[in-house]
Amino acid sequence: MPTTTLTKDTHDDAIADGIVLIDFWAAWCGPCRQFGPIFEDQSEKNPDITFAKVDTDAEQDLAGEYGIRSIPTLVVYRDGIPVFGQPGALPAPALEQLIEQVRGLDMDDVREKYAAAKAAQ
Repeated sequence: MPTTTLTKDTHDDAIADGIVLIDFWAAWCGPCRQFGPIFEDQSEKNPDITFAKVDTDAEQDLAGEYGIRSIPTLVVYRDGIPVFGQPGALPAPALEQLIEQVRGLDMDDVREKYAAAKAAQ
């Protein structure tokens, strides 16, 4: 499945269900241009996953909500819960491994820990 453009207006619906990978990027960013084809390739290999891109220049408010300070930054959600976030361009094998790890998460355990962390805030 090709990547989708994520905006502030589409964000909440996009992350609500399933696995969602979000690539925060900008056209002027060299590492973003290197990571882009890797991200696109994985979107084709994993049609059951949503691969979304946020242009940090066009979506400054959304990037600000995430506290993006370095691009590219990859954020991963599963069933509406953030499970990964890291700046830097990942090589293809690392992205593939991350996807498999997210697929293998025990979501009952994740939900329990996420609820506890939210309650502690």
